[in-house]
Amino acid sequence: MDVKPLKNELLNICPECGGPIIPLIYTGDVVCNQCGLVINEKNVDFSHNGRRAYTNQEKISREQTGAPISILLPDMGLSTVIDKSKINNPDLKRAAKWNTRITWQKRNMLIASTELKRISTILNLPNYVKEDAMRLYIEAFKKKLLRGRSINAMVAACLYLACRRKQLPRTLQEILEEASANSKDVRRSYTTLIRELKLNPPSTDPVSLIPKYMTDLGLNSEIEQLTTKILNAYRIKFSISGKDPKGLCAGAIYLASRIKNKELTQQKIVEAIGVTEVTLRSRYKELKNKLNITVQA
Repeated sequence: MDVKPLKNELLNICPECGGPIIPLIYTGDVVCNQCGLVINEKNVDFSHNGRRAYTNQEKISREQTGAPISILLPDMGLSTVIDKSKINNPDLKRAAKWNTRITWQKRNMLIASTELKRISTILNLPNYVKEDAMRLYIEAFKKKLLRGRSINAMVAACLYLACRRKQLPRTLQEILEEASANSKDVRRSYTTLIRELKLNPPSTDPVSLIPKYMTDLGLNSEIEQLTTKILNAYRIKFSISGKDPKGLCAGAIYLASRIKNKELTQQKIVEAIGVTEVTLRSRYKELKNKLNITVQA
């Protein structure tokens, strides 16, 4: 064993440059603060003890143990749970009993977070969308927009609004199918959120919905590429504002299948995408005529 590096380490001196060495407790490494030399690595395993290091806005390094703080928890995970079975003092037992009583605000957040996580799990939504939806719900609760409205309807509206803000290709119909609320109530809650919070979410890009519909219809990549080209060409030349992206996707898929002589019925497209046959035919004719595409009969 080389004694010199060990001796220098005990003296907090780097064996290469003579600079000061510092321990990184969250990785178990000992490194030089001057040249960056790793003198010892992974001395202690802190990966399973719940300890984590983080830095706040003032660049002050701190540590905290326990579960990570999350906005998806009703109390941000900062509440203290008291085990009443281990308390012998009757006064403390009475205090612990009162501590377990939940206010209406906490109960509301508990119901909302449970419903939000349930829908997000079914639809496989990422964490950043769930957190954005929860922030929207908390803001709506603070502005007293929940009065006279269903909690589940507001949660579904917040999820759809978060998907649109984060450019995640999820339609309102997908969320309505999993939500425990009436579609009319969800639409009204969504309109209220847009109006009261003064938001202007971007419209859903129909091109982002194509891969999902291609998988549902069992179509190949050739038709998918042609459908994408048709929608991009139409979007560049004409405005798609106010038009249902599902209808545009349905018309473009049917047009691409006709160009490639693919036997695909309108009924199959309608059932997979969730639009009416009238919408499909009108969007199909609009794309074909405005882009001057000739289809063989």
